[in-house]
Amino acid sequence: MAMIENVCRQTLEATEFVTIVTQGEAGPHVSATWGDYIRAMGIDNDTLIVPVGSMQKTEANLRRDSRVQVLAASRQVQGTHGPGQGCLLTGTAEILIDGDLATKVKEKFPWARGAMLIRVGSVKTQL
Repeated sequence: MAMIENVCRQTLEATEFVTIVTQGEAGPHVSATWGDYIRAMGIDNDTLIVPVGSMQKTEANLRRDSRVQVLAASRQVQGTHGPGQGCLLTGTAEILIDGDLATKVKEKFPWARGAMLIRVGSVKTQL
């Protein structure tokens, strides 16, 4: 598993929102969540936890193909060419409706129906 560290950790800690890309039958499907939601659940070295409200299409896609890409960016993080840095995290994900992790998310976010557990396999900065 990849380590979420250095500039990518800084970017996740500063980003306003992240995009989540899954693969559907008709091609890529993009959803998003707020960076605050991810930070509230804690950023681990190789996992992210996303509260899930709706995301039915994302959930259906993940049942077919668990691969996921997450893109975070922030102008608050110094990039290679000045202010602003992006970071692409690639891995696998699943949406959990029951169990300890889902309960933990629902306690913090009463509107959530579950948790998306993202296992990060690679991390790279975007130029």
